[in-house]
Formats: sequence, C-alpha cells, structure tokens
Amino acid sequence: MRAALATHCAVQEVSVFARKNYFYPDLPKGYQISQFERPLATEGYLELAEAGRRVRLQRIHMEEDAGKLLHEGLPWKGDQSGVDLNRSGVPLIEIVSHPDLRSGAEAHEYLSALRAILVYADVSDGNMEEGSLRCDANVSVRRHGASTLGTRTEVKNLNSFRNVARAIEHEVARQVAVIESGGKVEQETRLWDADRGQTLAMRSKEESHDYRYFPEPDLPPLLVRQEWVDQIRRTLPELPAERRRRFEEQHGLPSYDASVLTQTRELADYFEAVASGCADAKAASNWVMTEVLRKLKEDDRPLSEAKVTPAALAELLGAVKEGAISGKMAKDVFEKMWKSGDSAEVIIAREGLGQVSDQDALGSVIAGILEKNPAQAAVYRSGKKATLGWFVGQVMRETQGRANPKLVNQMLKAALDGED
Repeated sequence: MRAALATHCAVQEVSVFARKNYFYPDLPKGYQISQFERPLATEGYLELAEAGRRVRLQRIHMEEDAGKLLHEGLPWKGDQSGVDLNRSGVPLIEIVSHPDLRSGAEAHEYLSALRAILVYADVSDGNMEEGSLRCDANVSVRRHGASTLGTRTEVKNLNSFRNVARAIEHEVARQVAVIESGGKVEQETRLWDADRGQTLAMRSKEESHDYRYFPEPDLPPLLVRQEWVDQIRRTLPELPAERRRRFEEQHGLPSYDASVLTQTRELADYFEAVASGCADAKAASNWVMTEVLRKLKEDDRPLSEAKVTPAALAELLGAVKEGAISGKMAKDVFEKMWKSGDSAEVIIAREGLGQVSDQDALGSVIAGILEKNPAQAAVYRSGKKATLGWFVGQVMRETQGRANPKLVNQMLKAALDGED
C-alpha cells in the first residue's frame, strides 16, 4: 500500500489472490500464489524528470517468490543445475508499467526514479545485489507508423540498471534485425549475458491463459478499508519529485542540484540540515555535492558513517562566510574534519589556520612586497591592471595562504593606485 500510494495508484477495496499454475524446477508445488484479475492497486504513474513526462503504472500486486535456478559456481559440472529454494514462498510485490518507455536510457531513468520512491517510502532498501529489487524487461518493436506493438520477449537475469539499459538496446536491435531479414520475433523468455553483451533464448513464453489461473481456495479476498488507506497515506514522507520541486522553489537551487540532492532521503536530509545551519542553501549544495559525495565515493561508505555531521559542515561554511577562513583553507580543514571528526573551530585553532584580516598586519606585508618589486608596480600603474593578481599571489605566499583575499585585493589596489 505504501508503494501504491507513493506512485499515485488507486488501492482497491477488494483484491483477490489466485493460483498461477505452471511446471518448472523452481516451483516444486506446481503453482504460485499471486494476484491476477483483481490486483491490490491499479493505474498509477511516476515522473521522469529528464524525459519530461510520466510513465504509467498498470498495476501493483502481491505474490510469493519462486526458487532460483543456479547454473554456475556449483561443485558438479556438465548440464546439471541446482535450485535455490531459500526465498520460495516469501511475499513480494510486483510493479508492472505500461509500455511507455522508449529506450534503454529511459528504462534506466525509470528504475532510478522508482527505486528512489521505494527507498524514501520505506518499502525496500533497493539493494539489487541482495535481491531486494529485481527487474525483468518486456521488449517489443513496431514499424514506423504502426499503431500496435509487435511480439514481445521477456528478458531476465538483469542485475543492475546499467545492464537493464544494455539488454534493452541489444534486444531492440536484435528484433529489428529479425524483422528486416524477413523473420518473425518469437514470444519467449531470454537471458541477458552481460559478458557477451547479448540476450540468449531460455524458454518459450506462455500466454496468461496457459497458467490456468483460478482463485486461491485457501485465502479469502483481501479487504482494504478507506480508513486504513488514509492512515498509511498520512505516514508517507515527502517523496523525491515533491522534494525536488521544493528545493528549487524554497532554496532557489538549479534543477540539477535538486535532482542530485534528492537521490536518497538521507542525502536530502543531510543537505537541508547543512543549509539550515549556515543559512546559505547554494553554498551547502555545492559542498555536499562536491566534497561530501567525493569523500563518500573515495571511502566507499554510507553517509550515515560520515564523521562530518551536518552541524559541523554548517559551522565550517559559517566560518568561510564570516571571513574567519578562506575557501581554499576550508577544504583543507574539511579533509581533517573528515578523518578526525573534530570540529572546524578546533582544527583552525589547533593548527593556526585562521584567516588574517588584521589591516595593520596585512599593510606591513603589502608595503614590503611593493618595496621589493618597484618594476612590477610600475607595470601596474602603466595601465596593465591584470598585474594585481601577481601581487595578490605574493601576499598569499607571504602569509602562507592565510590572508583574507578580498581584503588583500582592496588594500593592494588602494596602495598601487596611491590611495590612502
């Protein structure tokens, strides 16, 4: 129900479980409990930001998991396979989209958006490697101008969003080649071989009537009262699309920033806490997207294990804003914060990294540099104002990068122009 409401589906008051009958080694009892004619939820949608349109969801239904055939990594060889039955009978939900996707890239975006919604709504942790999220792709093509899609194939063994996109593009090209050579696309299930970069025939694909669906005799119809639906709806968090729009409107962020920062609920919460603490949303966005995400990738660790808390990062950005430390030095301080967990204030004080804004001290440094470099000063005064940058560099070197660059620029310009 959380998944249904988060994707704008209508939760049905009455849904019915059915037996889906088929014979295959991964299903020892010969049938799978699923939903067929009356699923739990119907006709929802989710938005694709990059494609700029919606993908319609046909249904969300409940069913039990089957076993898993193992063809590799077993102690025996030859043509034998094993069956892993550890997940047999475990409940899952299946989300079925309408044929609205037009490419492998759109499928990748769709799955990324769907995963974000499911994780935000606490439906799933979205981990494909552990089987928390799986995907099969139904692929079909049609000639230009045709109104109906051709025969579809189902592609399985897709273990990443990237492989979903690759498999779809390959299968589209394969089907087009079959049709253009005068052949006919067979309705079948195919396996994706990531190493070869191609799909391979697995078995013929049945029609729904081949499964001889009938109502599950041991389970009554599932009744979902509106009060229960309303109760679940009230517990849903702000979802990615809504949060993305709010980040653009409330914080004035570009759409790209908003998209990156709402990829996960944890990252979005972290950013908002930093922005609130330093009162500068754009600065918070820049630092979270560059420094924080960079360090997380380098360390290969989740955000929850980061030693730099939102409050600590906000304190560092506040120090930059107040001129206590330069932006360049702030990055060095951030590296030390990330390793030690110490606050910016402690590190700045301990290592003497505070920015020099004392005008008397800076005035002495500037006077000394001008005295040593009269030729460069003459070049500046002859009209080549770009020389100012050279003088700024000399002051920063003399102060080991601690001088307030904005103040240095002002004081140098005044000294070179002969102002008081």
